[in-house]
Formats: sequence, C-alpha cells, structure tokens
Amino acid sequence: MTVLGSGSWGTALTILLARNGHSVTLIGRNKNELAEMQATRRNGHYLPTFEIPGSVRFASFDHEPTDVEMTIVAVPSSAVRQIVGSVLGNHPLVVVASKGLETDTGKSMCEVVSETLADAEVGILSGPNLAVEIARGIPTVAVAAFPQSTSRDRVREAFTSKSFRVSTTDDVIGVELAGALKNVLAIGAGMSDGLGFGDNTKGAFLSRGLMEMARLGLVMGARMETFLGPAGVGDLFATAASRLSRNYRLGRALGEGRSLSQALEELGQVAEGAPTSHAASLLALRHGVEMPVFAAVAAVLSGRVQPVQAVGMLMERTSSMGDFL
Repeated sequence: MTVLGSGSWGTALTILLARNGHSVTLIGRNKNELAEMQATRRNGHYLPTFEIPGSVRFASFDHEPTDVEMTIVAVPSSAVRQIVGSVLGNHPLVVVASKGLETDTGKSMCEVVSETLADAEVGILSGPNLAVEIARGIPTVAVAAFPQSTSRDRVREAFTSKSFRVSTTDDVIGVELAGALKNVLAIGAGMSDGLGFGDNTKGAFLSRGLMEMARLGLVMGARMETFLGPAGVGDLFATAASRLSRNYRLGRALGEGRSLSQALEELGQVAEGAPTSHAASLLALRHGVEMPVFAAVAAVLSGRVQPVQAVGMLMERTSSMGDFL
C-alpha cells in the first residue's frame, strides 16, 4: 500500500500501518527530505521523536509504485485534486484521510478523488486522530466509511491495532462533513480561549456549532448518529480542546491578537479549517441552511470583523448576523 503525503499525518498513518505488519511506501514531494527520512528513519520536520519502521520505503511522486492495492491520501485538501490527478497506475481502493472541502466548489475530498480516479472505490477514514498521539500509540478510534461493505472491512482490518480501533459505516458524506467542519469549530474554540473567555463560552460555542454541522449534514443526506459518534463529537472534542491541534492553535493566536498571516506563519503547517470555512459558507448558501456560528468564524478569517466582535454579534444575534449570511 502507499501513503500519499509525508507530513505529520501521512507519516503517522505510515507508522501505524507498518507497525501492523503492512508493506508501506510513503510518497512525498521533497526528494531531499525523503532521502533524510530514509537515512534517519525519522520525519525530522514533523515527528522527529518517532522511529519510522525499517520496512517502510520512500518515493517521490515521479517514482511512486503503480498498481497498488490500497492508496491512502493524506495531503492537505487544497492539494488533493492535483496530487491524485498525477498518480500513476491502477488504484482500486482509495482511503481519503485528508479532512477538508475543496475551497471554490465545496466538494468533499471523496468527490474530488472520485472525479479524478473514476475506477477507484473511494471512501474515508476519520475520527479523533491527532497525528502525534497516533505515533505514540495512545488508544483511540476511527471510522471507515465506504459504499461497499467489502471495502469497509478491508480498511478496518488494515488499520485496526491494539491502540487504534476502527468501526465502519456507509455514511460517507456524514463522516466527511464531520471531519472537515469540526476544523472550523476548532478555530473558533481557540479564538474563545485566546480572548480569555471561560469553558462556559467554549461549551456553548461548540454545542451550537455541532447543531449547525449536523443540520447541514442531514440536508445533504448524512445521518444524525454519525455526528454524535467518534467521527463527529469525538473528533470535534479532540480537535477543539487540544494544543496539539493546528486549528485550535491558529484560532488561539487570532484570539490573542495576531493577524491571520502572522498566526499561519507561527503555525508553520496547514490548518484545514481556514479554507474550509469558505467552503462551508458555500454549502450553507447552496442548501439553504443557516449556520451563524460558522459564518462568524469565516468573517474573522476573512478579516471583516475582529474575534471579539464576532462573539458579540453571536450573543446579540437577531439582525447583526444577517451581514454574515
């Protein structure tokens, strides 16, 4: 099997799969970094303290293996269409591990991959899965969502270990939306903490946001139980409360007064919630779903209001939020 993406998430999944006894090739863009990873068995930039098992092979996108049985996509959502469109050979089963929405279209990553690899069986793996904790072997769960039960079972068997339990569902759109939209809420949770508000504020914000996320999902054909399970509430709580979360850290920096460009520079990694906030606004408008919490985060990220103003508008929401929708 191959893992597309040699960042923290792709590396963590590679380590997990290799520990499970699978033959894995980790594919990346930077040949110098890949050579260093090959020599040191470490991802020095993202996960420097974790050894990459000796069975893992490394390759760049122009020397990737072809005709693999399982392909895991773990690149930023903004790069999925380009990266997947450049892969060679046959990829019959594709596991999307990227959490986001295509910015300009609002399409899910499974939709993007399916458009690019028309003959592939495409689904998603998602849950409360912070990369560092996966590499540490800290117990957690995930959900594999595929249309076909045989594909769900294959992915579950490949990823399941003593510290990583995988359940299955056919609610692909629900799992995708939950994984993508919770990143926007995690930015808002970080803003709340950065502004110095308490747990009451954050709890109110996240509960309202979860309701909006589920409301959109139901209109798009998802099931409520997905948003109440590990791919929904579980992933939301992990991402919105942990300092390991890039989206939380981005939001906290914004709440503390940094600009978006300053916060992203300090972060040094992609925070998927930022572009996803724009895509979420597109979906809300397209499906006629009112999502004021998401609109408030999007307004801050676009520079239209300051974080404290967004909180005030949410608290006084009758007419002010009309400016966001």
